Amino acid sequence: MSILPVEDTDLGMEPMPLRRRPAQRRSARRVERMLDACAELLDELGYEALSTTRIAERAGVAIGSIYQFFPDKRAIAQAVTRRNVELFAARVGRRFLSAEFEGWWDAVDAIIDEYVDMHRRVRGFRSLHFADVIELNLLDSVADNNTVIAGRLRGLLLQEFGLADSEELDQAMLVAIEAGDAVLKLAFRRAPQGDPQFVAEAKSLIRGYLSSHLPPGRP
Repeated sequence: MSILPVEDTDLGMEPMPLRRRPAQRRSARRVERMLDACAELLDELGYEALSTTRIAERAGVAIGSIYQFFPDKRAIAQAVTRRNVELFAARVGRRFLSAEFEGWWDAVDAIIDEYVDMHRRVRGFRSLHFADVIELNLLDSVADNNTVIAGRLRGLLLQEFGLADSEELDQAMLVAIEAGDAVLKLAFRRAPQGDPQFVAEAKSLIRGYLSSHLPPGRP
């Protein structure tokens, strides 16, 4: 998924950490190759072993091309994280458009299923996802990553089910995201594809917690 067509304001984020935005399609494709290379190397080597030189070599670009757009490896990793979040939000949004949910609990399960599938299939997602290992504030300078994600998913639930927004709901969504994120990380530590029992436990935990904050069915 390209980082270029999605406006940062759509996700409540600050501008992309690019030194300059690519003005031509060829430059945009080159930036995408850099992000793809970074994502692959993160999964293979981890963040500590990541370097701009390795990214340039894997992407097949000159090191100078890297520095035209990114000041350092942290900025590239940040852009990969943001791209993952955009892809996650887009996938969940498409799921909401195409599926018929009996209630919010089915929607929550669908969100988790998308998360798990991305964790299995999308390069860089398991290395840099919501509660990022490099820095908590990669997506927004004020809110940490999970707060941004909780706000985004809360918006989808509000739109789909016509729930009344409130500070209590905002807090409940954040707690649910934090708790679910922790259990899903455990699931992928126990098995490369995610231990199914712990994925099920994450769903049960989130649904059980949110049941005390959300209505039992559609309004």
